[in-house]
Amino acid sequence: MEFSFLTFSAALPEIILALLALDIVLLAAFAGDSEAGRRFIKMVALGGYAVAFISVFFLPVERTVIFNGLFAIDSLGAYMKGLVLLGAFFASWMVGDEWKEGVDKAEYHLLVMLATLGMLLMISSNDLISLYMGLELQSLPLYVIAAMRTNSLKSSEAGLKYFLLGALSSGMLLYGASMIYGFTGTTSYAGIADFVSSNEVSVGLTIGLVFLLSGLAFKISAAPFHMWTPDVYEGAPTPVTALFAIAPKVAAMTLLMTVTYGAFGSVASQWSQVLVAISVTSMIIGATGAIMQSDIKRMMAYSSIAHMGYALAGLAAGTTEGASGVVIYMTTYIFMGAGAFAIILMMRRDGTPVQKISDMAGLSSTHPVLALGMMLIMFSMAGIPPLAGFFGKWYVFLAAVNAGLIPLAIIGVLTSVIGAFYYLRIIRLMYFQDADQPLDGGMGRANRSVLMISLAVIVFFVFVIGPLREHASLAVAGFTQF
Repeated sequence: MEFSFLTFSAALPEIILALLALDIVLLAAFAGDSEAGRRFIKMVALGGYAVAFISVFFLPVERTVIFNGLFAIDSLGAYMKGLVLLGAFFASWMVGDEWKEGVDKAEYHLLVMLATLGMLLMISSNDLISLYMGLELQSLPLYVIAAMRTNSLKSSEAGLKYFLLGALSSGMLLYGASMIYGFTGTTSYAGIADFVSSNEVSVGLTIGLVFLLSGLAFKISAAPFHMWTPDVYEGAPTPVTALFAIAPKVAAMTLLMTVTYGAFGSVASQWSQVLVAISVTSMIIGATGAIMQSDIKRMMAYSSIAHMGYALAGLAAGTTEGASGVVIYMTTYIFMGAGAFAIILMMRRDGTPVQKISDMAGLSSTHPVLALGMMLIMFSMAGIPPLAGFFGKWYVFLAAVNAGLIPLAIIGVLTSVIGAFYYLRIIRLMYFQDADQPLDGGMGRANRSVLMISLAVIVFFVFVIGPLREHASLAVAGFTQF
């Protein structure tokens, strides 16, 4: 294996995070568990994400393959890495002093950084082996931080459920990868693409692909592999839930796109049916399941399941238009999720976090800024124009229609209408119902900043949709031509 300047420049964000993770281990040993030490390590972690984000702009523009074909970077991968780093930055930034018990300490920031490193490796994976290594590097730290609040039974239960079901999904993914290797004789995406384009796809290879897609569907909490999501979202500390809700979904969706469009792009008819089934199931279960929830975090869990179903509708189209629609959708999703959890993190009564939907009653009279922000975010998630969420749904459903998947688009629109019910319920509570016990006043500086950034993107997204769609189309077109 040859190492050159190109090798290091193509993997610059990963190298930065890996070195900083090692630094945090040493810094934590000397800084101790004091408040100043925790704040310093948090700033180091945030600085690392910022530097890694800046380094994304210096990645090679043309598709570059390094490390003996295990690692690849292109304009699509660079863009999605930027979104992941932005999501990790937001999630770490929102961990304030009020969450220092079991969350805001060196171990948390170290584990989040390692998980983010795994996400970046997932995006750049160019082989089934590097796919699995990146996936596990992302998953293992997340299992730990889900159960990080050791004095909470719900947090321990969340970590255990996530770990057990995650191990099951990893087994399914490995079984599928082994079958794909057995029938193609290679683990390289390029080798698999060459094989399936020049040979008839056997039943065994199709079964392997189904198992592989099922394992990846777990990582984006798509139904019917969503069982862990509501319980983990509810039981994990809220800052950890915020991380789960944004960054890993972007990485896993990019990985799913890489496998389908890259390795199996010439047999879209084989995997499109699987994605259509997962998309329909996710949209229905996500939309109907959220209606019955009284906990805001559980409602957001079912909402994320539905959103992944909408994104998969664009991916199932099997066209560059569908892939670019998914890029736009994930861009809007990360800001909507960050903004929503910035508000949820500020929901406190007598200094204690609250997470019941009923706790938001009368929020417009006691916290008008929070109410306005949540209203805009809920409207965007419901797909109301001209907010960002509308454009995400528009482009994925349009791609499905143009690919002949009209029933899928119709189901997507109908479930979006159902989803609007539970989004509007929150708005009704905030503006048309009096508060029995108002929430505490004051807004954390970090949470306020994340909320303002998210709202700016959601409201003014209409002005950047043109250039973004053009960039996404060019990136996806270059990516699909292996």
